[in-house]
Amino acid sequence: MKEALESLIAAGEEAVRWRKAVSECNRQLTEGGYPLISGGSTLSPYDAIADTFRGTRGVVNDIYRRPDKLLEAMDRMTSMLVELGAESARVIGRPLIFIPLHKGADAFMSDAHFKKFYWPSLKKMIEMFVDQGLVPFLFAEGGYNSRLDIIGDIPVGKTIWHFDQTDMARAKDALGGIACIAGNVPVSLLNTGTPAEVEAYCKTLIDTAGKGGGYIMTSGGVIDKARPENVRTMMQFTKQYGRY
Repeated sequence: MKEALESLIAAGEEAVRWRKAVSECNRQLTEGGYPLISGGSTLSPYDAIADTFRGTRGVVNDIYRRPDKLLEAMDRMTSMLVELGAESARVIGRPLIFIPLHKGADAFMSDAHFKKFYWPSLKKMIEMFVDQGLVPFLFAEGGYNSRLDIIGDIPVGKTIWHFDQTDMARAKDALGGIACIAGNVPVSLLNTGTPAEVEAYCKTLIDTAGKGGGYIMTSGGVIDKARPENVRTMMQFTKQYGRY
């Protein structure tokens, strides 16, 4: 028992040292003119209910059994979730609002259900953040290919859309004049591919999604297990080739 407690204490002390080091790194980056992508955070109304109240099975049942109550619940939650995101941004001191979109992907629901249950409250949330001078940073998990024609109905030049597995050529066509787009370098490629394969993929992204600007090169998801040489290649190649 004593050894276990000592191990926990040591882990906690190491976590504190790590956070201090990261904070110092962030401070130097900010002072050097490189704004951090992190800021406040919140959930879309649908995801807040599906993730924390009803579960995936429960919310799908609600769509069919009690759709009006589901819509009413999301409408009531929207203002609270916006305030949560805005307040967290104020505390951190950066205007970006990270909104992970957990259950809006192509494979999670039909386009008809997306238009009725997922998008209206999310669109309202986006507009409320923009009205406050904040920048919604939406992480579209999974594929959003069938959603591209829907999500373009937003304030122009006010949002960032980070895509996981969406066709970036189509995303550029749909959102190129509306929003900044980001992402799509596959995590699997960064984990198991070669630097040459990473470079080839990044070149295609820059030639399509990066055409004319408005694209941020980054992975489609978390890269905690990526090969360092592949991440280095992604960054260095983008610096060399990603110029306008």
